[in-house]
Formats: sequence, structure tokens, C-alpha cells
Amino acid sequence: MKIVLNNMGYFIKEAKTTIKINMMSNILSILSTGLILFFVAIVLSCWWISSEAVEVLQNEAEINVYFAEDMDIDGIENMINRIEELNGVEEATFISKDEAYKRMEEILGKDAKVLEYLDENPFYPFIEVRINLKDMESIIEKLRNIEGIDQIRDNREVLEKLRNITSLLETFGYTFIAAVGVSTLIIVSHIIRTSIYDNKEYIITLRLLGAPEVFISAPFIIEGLILTISGGLIASLLSVFSVKYIYAAMTGPLPFIPLPQLEIVISNLVMIIMFLSLIFGILGSVFGLWSARDK
Repeated sequence: MKIVLNNMGYFIKEAKTTIKINMMSNILSILSTGLILFFVAIVLSCWWISSEAVEVLQNEAEINVYFAEDMDIDGIENMINRIEELNGVEEATFISKDEAYKRMEEILGKDAKVLEYLDENPFYPFIEVRINLKDMESIIEKLRNIEGIDQIRDNREVLEKLRNITSLLETFGYTFIAAVGVSTLIIVSHIIRTSIYDNKEYIITLRLLGAPEVFISAPFIIEGLILTISGGLIASLLSVFSVKYIYAAMTGPLPFIPLPQLEIVISNLVMIIMFLSLIFGILGSVFGLWSARDK
């Protein structure tokens, strides 16, 4: 370790020299690594966003209860009281026709103008019931036994689809990261083997002079790190712009979708990309040195 620290300047200089020897090949390797890591970042960001959406929807699970149109205020209040007595129900709130209309205006945003073409308010009053998601089945069964309830709407299908998407993205994410790791290791190890072959005579001379293997190997490990970290920086920049674009595209037409904080997503992505770049660089360089040990 002391040898590496004392000769770090020399190792970096040698790494730069080997990179310049195959400049075009190394540039292509950096771009390839950057593109691969960028795809990883996109998969991870989609995974995080969908996971956050599922978690928020689970915490805000709701059931909409529709009742007979001719029911009076006393009947509605009595129904709300009966609903709130059920186990698993956190709160039951009456939503009037006007409030339902305003909510739809907020959801539609700029497209809310289409509501102006309607002759009258098309929405019905209902009771919004906030529940514990794990008790949804039993609550719905009990609601069906309450007199005066015409229809019950829940978001089970939406939650189930989101769970399936999240599970698929999680599986795909792990598989993709594994594939990326193998691809990056192959690219970096190939570059290192090529550099070793190009510097074969120089390496033989160092060995004849008694230089330790750490002294000979260090420049090639640094070369691998330069390649992958450069690719990681490119991937990070592309990811920042892409995630910002995705957020801008989603928050406009789909303001009701719960999204994690943009800053947190970006910072986590950049940290993971750079960490993977570091790991892939070290492993790829070591593998390249090991595979070329007889050259």
C-alpha cells in the first residue's frame, strides 16, 4: 500500500500514457460504459418511482361509497357513523357534488375546460372512506350489508397492477445490473489486456529490474478506473437530464401520481452510478490483469 501511495503520481502518468496509445478504443469504451450505466439508472429510477407510488397509495387507501340519490342529510350522517364504527376504517367523509367537480378540475388541470361543455354537474355525491389496506376485503363485505349503499368503488385493481409493475421492475433491475456488470467487466478487462500486450516489453523490463507486481499492476488498475468513472460521469449527466424530463412530463398531465422528491432520486442515482463505476473499474482491471498474467 505504501508503494502505491508513494508512487501515485507515476501510476497516474503511466495510466494516461496507456490510454493515449489506444485513444479511440478507450473513448468508445467510455461511451459504451456510460450508455450501459445510463440504462441502469433509468431502470432504477422507474423502480423507485413505482415503489413510492405503491407505498403512498397503500398508506392512503380509500373506498368510495355511493348511496341513493334521494337520501337526506340525516340518512347520510347516520351512514357515515355506521361506516366509522367498522374495524379498519380510519375516517369517513361526505363529498358533495360540487366538491367532486372541483377535484376533477384539479386532476384534469388545463384539460378541465371540457367540463364547461356539460350542461350540468355529472358527478354524484359520495362518502370517502379512508381505511387500513389489509382490512379492505372485510370492510367491503361489511359495507355491502349496510342499507342504502348502492355502489362501492375501491382501488384494489390499481394497487395490484402497480405491485406487479414494481415486482417486474425489481426483477428486471437486478437482472439488468448483473448483465451490465458482466458487460462492463468484459469491456474493461479487454482494454486492460490490450494495454498489457502493448506494454509487454516495458513490463518485462520492470520485472527484470525487480519491480513488485503491485508496482506493475497499479497503472492498469488506475486506467480501468479512469475508463469506468468517466463513463459513470457521462451516465450521471444523462440521468439527471432524463429524470428531470420524466418528472416534468408526469407532473403536468398526471398531478395525482405520488412521486418521490426529485432531488433525492437524482442524488441516489448519481451515488449508485458512481459506486458501480468504481466497483466495475476495480473488478474489470483485476480480471484483465489476471487473464493476461501469462502474457
